[in-house]
Amino acid sequence: MKIIAIDPGYERLGIAILEKTNGKEILLFSECFITSTKEKHEDRLGLIGGEIEKIIKKYQPEAMVIETLFFKTNAKTAMKVSEARGVMLYEAAKNNLKLVEFTPLQIKVAVTGYGKSGKDQVTEMVKKLIKINQPIKYDDEYDAIAVGLTFFAYYRVSRAR
Repeated sequence: MKIIAIDPGYERLGIAILEKTNGKEILLFSECFITSTKEKHEDRLGLIGGEIEKIIKKYQPEAMVIETLFFKTNAKTAMKVSEARGVMLYEAAKNNLKLVEFTPLQIKVAVTGYGKSGKDQVTEMVKKLIKINQPIKYDDEYDAIAVGLTFFAYYRVSRAR
């Protein structure tokens, strides 16, 4: 099974394509897609949609797995990320992808075994759980990979039931 996993963002967006074959997760692609603050808001949303669409067309995933949003403060940022997330969900619907969402707590538990793990702990476990063939500069990319690994962990458990 092949999936597109997303750590939603507005300025930086983590995207990963993972595939599970013969019981092993394989990272086929990952990136941190960045939009420029010099672009207009609607153009940035268009760029995000275009990038997601391009990756879906290239890799043909069966499902989109995305992290739910959690914001303590900064409503302005929350609104922009929510709008960007809406573009991502639209691309899932447009391409007939199954949509699966996980909370940050579910992702931390699946990847590290502890729901209050820090970003560094998640990153270190991602490095141990899947082979990454390229340098990664931003946490957003590791977070997207963690979202994908969470899907396969939950998928394995739900199939065992």
